[in-house]
Amino acid sequence: MALTPSLIQSTYTAIQSATVQTPLVHAARLSMQLGFDLYLKLENLQHTNAFKARGALAKLLTLDAEERKAGVIACSAGNHAQGVAYHATRLGIPSVIVMPEGTPFNKVKRTGDFGAEVVLHGKGFDESVQFTLNMARDKGMVFIHPFDDPVVAAGQGSIALEMLSQEPGLDSIVVPIGGGGLIAGIAVAAKALKPEIEIIGAQAEAFNAVDAHMSGVQVSIGGSTLAEGIAVREPSEANLAIIRQSVDHVVSVSEAEIEEAVFDLLSHEKLVAEGAAGAGLAVIRKKATDLQGKKVGLVVCGGNIDSRLLSTLILRGLVRDGRITRLTFEIDDTPGQLSEISRIIGDAGANVIEVIHQRMMQTVALKQAELEVVIEARDLQHVTAIVGRLRDAGYKLRTDNDLI
Repeated sequence: MALTPSLIQSTYTAIQSATVQTPLVHAARLSMQLGFDLYLKLENLQHTNAFKARGALAKLLTLDAEERKAGVIACSAGNHAQGVAYHATRLGIPSVIVMPEGTPFNKVKRTGDFGAEVVLHGKGFDESVQFTLNMARDKGMVFIHPFDDPVVAAGQGSIALEMLSQEPGLDSIVVPIGGGGLIAGIAVAAKALKPEIEIIGAQAEAFNAVDAHMSGVQVSIGGSTLAEGIAVREPSEANLAIIRQSVDHVVSVSEAEIEEAVFDLLSHEKLVAEGAAGAGLAVIRKKATDLQGKKVGLVVCGGNIDSRLLSTLILRGLVRDGRITRLTFEIDDTPGQLSEISRIIGDAGANVIEVIHQRMMQTVALKQAELEVVIEARDLQHVTAIVGRLRDAGYKLRTDNDLI
């Protein structure tokens, strides 16, 4: 079966009643920053908070009565697992999800909560998938691949049908790429409706297989990435063929760029997005000059980011913006120093949120002490003014921010 516009349309008709037609919203603040209109397709509001629920349902609806009775099995550490588990349980189909050992507990629990039997095996997708295929054969279950299946890709392609219905004037659509099912489906659907539309793929530099195939850059596979949903070593051959034919550009972005983009989606648009969606916004920032004057759509493909990771990301973002800053002083070990420093900081309109005072380490002179003061300020400009006041008062200090 080939991934065609007619397959995507018929698949959309089949899944439409049981999926969320997610909003396509104008990102007002980001649009002002970028200088062009940016629209966000909020698949983080889809069932299980990710687009994968579309493709999972599409495949489940193709099963006959005997296959439904035997059940389905999938291999995934995240969104695909939850999409299969959710819709399989809803349809009364038994499901087994094989997840790599070391998968965060919250993802294991969520998948189990959706009704699947969870089996932990292997250190990653590549180690887990063969085990899953063997288990499917032994149990007579239907294996649902996360991206190497035209029906699954057709389900994902339904996103483009909605986007162009909601905003026909879109000139470009930016899509995160892992195994290629999402961008293949979107590219086929969008180009059929609007041949001149530009499709741009986004990858993490740590997993840039498609970018390497498309542009001849060096392949970089492995390592840690915030965009774990697109941390795929190799796309399927079928998806890669479609990408070569129908995708205009593929761009890779760094971990720092992805992290900053996830923070910007949260702080500017109040959207919780995972790293894969951050990669998409990072690519848009990278290509901002080329996108001037265009209406650009970004698929916010999911919102299943670990809450502990998100809290750290927020704090790092506040530090990067200067809203939280650590000031380190070398002071005389005499009474009243901390009180005077706190007074200057308070008079400048900032808030002291943490103080560490130490005199025992031998990095400071015997009659001196090192004082670390973490402050909350408005922005970097505010911090710079506070540092200026403190230095004018005779205090010797340094900050963690190179810009101050």
